[in-house]
Amino acid sequence: MTSKRFKFFITSNKKKIRYQLLNQEKDLFIIFFHGFMSDITGEKPSTFRKYCRKKKIGFLTFEYSGHGKSSGKFIKGNISKWSNDAKQIIKAKIKGKKKLIFIGSSMGSWIALNLFSVFKKQIKGFIGISSAPEFLEKLMWKKFTKKIKKIIMTNKIYHLEESEYTYPITKQLIMSGRKNRVLNKKINLNIPITLFHGLKDEVVPLMFSKKILKIFPKAKKKLIKIKNGNHSLSKRNDLKKICEELDCIIRLF
Repeated sequence: MTSKRFKFFITSNKKKIRYQLLNQEKDLFIIFFHGFMSDITGEKPSTFRKYCRKKKIGFLTFEYSGHGKSSGKFIKGNISKWSNDAKQIIKAKIKGKKKLIFIGSSMGSWIALNLFSVFKKQIKGFIGISSAPEFLEKLMWKKFTKKIKKIIMTNKIYHLEESEYTYPITKQLIMSGRKNRVLNKKINLNIPITLFHGLKDEVVPLMFSKKILKIFPKAKKKLIKIKNGNHSLSKRNDLKKICEELDCIIRLF
């Protein structure tokens, strides 16, 4: 992927957010929200960009501060700040009352859900991929030993090692997660919501996608379980299914 496709947006607090924008003049936009410690160079954003180019619709994706090539330190970031990064760039780059379809991957679904109240009149559909709202409390804090919790509270950071990755978990990140609860809310939009979850996802349980569906009492809801799917759902066949679902949602307009 060439660097020419990427640009930088300066936020109100002078952070440089790396993004990709396609077909800015179009009336329909797909916005992709990446996951925790991820970026916009992977298979998913690349696939959705190609999809939008082929279908001649708008596309926007971006890296929250401290992720990818965006400025800022990861350990200074949190759910509130990353949601604000997303809100600012969407408002700046997608002018007017354009139709929006949000696609959230893992933590990206949490960020996307946070922005429903801001863009509710424009959102026409939502696709969640291995969605992980409130994962900081439910998948991390609650499973940490007393020793790890004490390290976080005392040192304000703990380096969590999971397989080949190290995740720096800060006290302020955990606290921010608690301020950004979404699973206890109700979003009364009558829009199509499709959630994809791999049955071999060893990171985020299927229960998280089921809980999201309960937030939307009036939506046209689907939960698509991918039999051999892992957390990433980046295999060609997985992405093909997601793009077919995008076709279905767009046909409803």
